[in-house]
Amino acid sequence: MASRLLLRPSRALAASSAGISPTRALSSCARRLQQSQSPEEDGRTTHFGFETVPEAEKEARVGKVFSSVASSYDTMNDLMSLGIHRLWKDQFVRSLNPGTRTSSPGNAWSILDIAGGTGDIAFRMLDHATNINGDLHSKVLVSDINPDMLAEGEKRSLQTPYANTGRLDFKVGNAEKLDFVESDSIDLYTVAFGIRNFTDKEAAIHEAFRVLKPGGVFACLEFSHVDSALFNMVYKRWSFGAIPLIGQVVAGDRDSYQYLVESIEKFPTQEEFTGMIEKAGFMVPGKGYENLTGGIASIHKGIKP
Repeated sequence: MASRLLLRPSRALAASSAGISPTRALSSCARRLQQSQSPEEDGRTTHFGFETVPEAEKEARVGKVFSSVASSYDTMNDLMSLGIHRLWKDQFVRSLNPGTRTSSPGNAWSILDIAGGTGDIAFRMLDHATNINGDLHSKVLVSDINPDMLAEGEKRSLQTPYANTGRLDFKVGNAEKLDFVESDSIDLYTVAFGIRNFTDKEAAIHEAFRVLKPGGVFACLEFSHVDSALFNMVYKRWSFGAIPLIGQVVAGDRDSYQYLVESIEKFPTQEEFTGMIEKAGFMVPGKGYENLTGGIASIHKGIKP
């Protein structure tokens, strides 16, 4: 131990004799040490499924997954939910009741659908506003970080009555930094089956709070945690055993489906996610969430005061 302690001043002395100040030598050593630290050591890591990765890497890897599954997105969700995701989405939209029965350009809803690339939530929102509430003016902006997902949504939108009407728009954007959305400008913020893939979920929820008007609603539909031990055992066997295999057979992409299953397991529990919403400043109605199909998925809501 003594020899190690004596080594340090001798190095500084050697540096001094070489014309380099001890301060500069020590500073150079510190920089090299900092550069040699792994991302795990400096704390800037997150999860990619069950794998721990640098934060800067996750966005690119998630992007690769969704570029891979963009054209088969509905098939992916059908496999992961046995087709029930369509019923969940219908329930999600009904619970929000978008639009107003006294529709006019002055009181139209401004809806922001985040991670909504393929448009399936946006189309449902506009269908409900139009057909249930007789609202012909409310608008939806669909934003997604993945251009391939957005391209799929724009292509699908051409088969709806909302294409080229000014009621539906698509924009590439990162939910953690919505520079293109003004503060206090949105009536309803929705994110369905997307937030578990975000690198910084808390940053995204705070951005939702910023862009919503007072009284505006944050609404999230996401795969969650089953509330029955027996059902959970069956569900996990299906998820981890069958879904990646089916992804390989149907889409030729086992790895993407493996990640998606693992990302569900890593997502916070219903209570933990409700706490994150409250921490961002939202008021939550009741217990803050509604379980669907025994907790396979959940609807979370928060209201901006």
